[in-house]
Amino acid sequence: MALIKTTEEIAIMREGGALLSRAMKAAAQAVQPGVLVSEVDAVAEKVIREGGGEPSFKGYKSSPFDTPFPSTVCVSINEEVVHGLGNRDRVFVSGDLVGLDMGCWYKELCTDMAMTVPVGEIDDKGMKLLKVTREALVRGVEAVQVGKNISDISRAIENSITPYNYGIVRTLGGHGVGHEVHEQPFIPNFVSSELKDMELKHGMCLALEPMVGLGECLVETADDGWAISMKDGKKSAHFEVTVAVLDQGTEILTPLPEL
Repeated sequence: MALIKTTEEIAIMREGGALLSRAMKAAAQAVQPGVLVSEVDAVAEKVIREGGGEPSFKGYKSSPFDTPFPSTVCVSINEEVVHGLGNRDRVFVSGDLVGLDMGCWYKELCTDMAMTVPVGEIDDKGMKLLKVTREALVRGVEAVQVGKNISDISRAIENSITPYNYGIVRTLGGHGVGHEVHEQPFIPNFVSSELKDMELKHGMCLALEPMVGLGECLVETADDGWAISMKDGKKSAHFEVTVAVLDQGTEILTPLPEL
């Protein structure tokens, strides 16, 4: 596992990222009132496999003792921030906020992305949360430049969110990606002198992912061992893209689809 990816590896990740973006668009369009979570998962998996890729989350274990993740997509609803099981028979209802998070192996390299979509009509609070969280991701990407530091990304994301008094999840964050689903460095969505910083260099591939709640920042893990939810039960949002840090300018390898 190398922190710096070669030009050839980034080209493969660009192809895999385009495939993942297509799968994300198909999954997001499938999220409708009355549709099952598992149906959306099947849509995304079909697109990835037909495109020559393989889901990177399905069967994933963060340690040898974990239960393997059972689905292609992490489908997280309302207060669930991340890692909601995508094989559930739960039905989406109007007003839900649905986080879709998925990864793809393509020619032995991995990309990662996420977006949160509304189901039917949602209230103004939910719509504002989606807008603010997506904008925080944009600001984070803008801060990705050769010679800058991880903390510059964290600061840009945090400064974009804090005026709204939302809770920024502190126990989770972005990460390196490519040879593994999760690589170094860890990319927090807030600045802390207690966390290790790192200079950004040409060839790094990073997954940036602000995770934000309407209330407090505290989270808890469900009994299934995977879903992580806001402890106060308030709605949350999550957006993510994989980027390549390049001398000629940062490139988004997994563009968020237009719906």
